[in-house]
Amino acid sequence: MFARIVEFIPDFEKKEELIKTLRNQVLPILKKQSGFLEILPLFPENEAGKVVSISLWTEKRDAERFERETYPRVHEILKPYLNTPVSYKLYKVETTLAEHFVETLTV
Repeated sequence: MFARIVEFIPDFEKKEELIKTLRNQVLPILKKQSGFLEILPLFPENEAGKVVSISLWTEKRDAERFERETYPRVHEILKPYLNTPVSYKLYKVETTLAEHFVETLTV
């Protein structure tokens, strides 16, 4: 399993609109992607700082394919809500330390 971790600072004045856009436009795109498992969007409690979004993928190649083929469209959807460029990294999830979590995702 791989995690694609994205960080950006949004326009917090548009937070509710951003969440609605993520739910109604971005999430359906993600759900159609081969190997996509789940997304965990993390918003700062005091609305100051970075949003961190973790998407989980079955294989590294699935996350890389998404980045290459589909992410440019997602970025265009999100662009009106961004105050900073988006940064991202891929991580291998050490599933032996998160067995219950993995079981929950794969059921």
